[in-house]
Amino acid sequence: MFRPYDNAIARLSRRELLRILGAAGASAIVQPFSVSEALAQATFDEDPFSLGVASGDPLPDGIVLWTRLAPMPLDGGGMPMSNVQVGWELASDPGFRTIVQKATTVARPELGHSVHVEVSGLEPGREYWYRFQIGGAVSPTGRTKTAPKVGATVDQLRFAVCGCNYYEAGYFTAYRRMAEEQFDFVIHTGDYIYEGPAGTRGVRQHRGGEAFTVVDYRQRYAQYKMDPDLAAAHASAPFVVTWDDHEVSNNYAGAIDDRNTPPALFLLRRAAAYQAYYEAMPLRASSIPTGPGMRLFRRLQFGRLVDLNVLDTRQWRSDQACGDGAHTNCIEALDPARTMLGAEQERWLFKNLATPQGTWTVLGQQVPTFAHDLVSVNPNGRFWMDVWDGYPAARRRLYSRLQETHAPNPILLSGDVHMHYGADLKLDFADPRSATVGVEFTNTSISSGGDGSDVSADWEKMKPDNPHIKYHSARRGYIACTATPKTMTADFKILDKVTVADRPSRIGGTLVVEAGRPGIAS
Repeated sequence: MFRPYDNAIARLSRRELLRILGAAGASAIVQPFSVSEALAQATFDEDPFSLGVASGDPLPDGIVLWTRLAPMPLDGGGMPMSNVQVGWELASDPGFRTIVQKATTVARPELGHSVHVEVSGLEPGREYWYRFQIGGAVSPTGRTKTAPKVGATVDQLRFAVCGCNYYEAGYFTAYRRMAEEQFDFVIHTGDYIYEGPAGTRGVRQHRGGEAFTVVDYRQRYAQYKMDPDLAAAHASAPFVVTWDDHEVSNNYAGAIDDRNTPPALFLLRRAAAYQAYYEAMPLRASSIPTGPGMRLFRRLQFGRLVDLNVLDTRQWRSDQACGDGAHTNCIEALDPARTMLGAEQERWLFKNLATPQGTWTVLGQQVPTFAHDLVSVNPNGRFWMDVWDGYPAARRRLYSRLQETHAPNPILLSGDVHMHYGADLKLDFADPRSATVGVEFTNTSISSGGDGSDVSADWEKMKPDNPHIKYHSARRGYIACTATPKTMTADFKILDKVTVADRPSRIGGTLVVEAGRPGIAS
């Protein structure tokens, strides 16, 4: 709980506060505290940094530093409805012997007392350590790293790809293993939270009912961020985040949910969810939501090695065809007007693909683009309408653009399906001889789906009709990627159990892509 030094200070008028502070001397009168500044001198009965720290969206000269003040994280946060000043400092060493920058910022109640510090003036391609302070409380220390200089030669980058952390389904041990690897950055492909009510069969339980209001979503993010494994991952490296559906509602598409809620009402829920998402993530002010809209797609560059486009396949997509779900034949899905990205984002991406900035053209997005089954080959095959299989015209536009722009070495990243995949991307998946336009790495879940298995139950039936899929696992885990000027290597890290805490990870498979040679080499 928030507790001022003087329990009555929050009730003082400005004139009364200045009269009291005047006793401190002339300097206090010349530069008097505001009520907000006085509140910043508070002490706390509970840790105000209970949700940890994070950094994100690295630039060559800057980074975003994040925290959110919440001494009572599961009971509304515990902060006063007032602006509060928070100190931060950035050092070139973990012991903070050399402070590079330090300042104060304001945590505002309008944003749940979250803090998003956009630091600039840093050196490219180097590690830094950061922390926050309010009153006598000091946050945990976070490690972060800036991007290499644009145009610089980079020998190697290591980054993780992860997503789908379902609190009730298992422990977040994969995040602990990621933290131990000290990546240059982490890409999160979505489903950071799950919005549903508390269940009864999980290894642990959500607090409260299904999330609908900004208070509901804040509490759900707080419960997830209090997990020590997730907190360790955030403190270990900068995150580059995007969302999928469960940050709002299962399988939503634009202004449409899966319950036939009137769009005007659903957009109220989406606005609450988007606000809570911004409050919980290390994002720049350019992503502050405006009502039910939020600019999340963006481009990050890492020297001449990796050109990363972060996409949003939820906010502007067409509704799922044929009532969602899985279908053998769905004529509606073939409509060329259907979109996954929306017109503005598609134009933005296609322009970027024509102006490549790296050896590896990486697209970080939510749902798999590669075909999971082939109706033309397998008459009993089914396509899932929620992934790019349900948007074949949009997929063809994307693949054709990759081919016609000669975008260097496309690597698409995806999540959502709770399985590891590595696949070649074909202009025509029904023809194995069709041109390969890139490679896709799909991360399995952190915990969604429970322990899982080495392969999914239908894999042996699917495998003969899907020769473009080179690797598959239904275990939990993440992908550890290593990019060099010659190769992109994906180590698919898996855990045999997530229903038991703190289990080791292992490499379930490794795929290598060679620069200049489309497709998976091994």
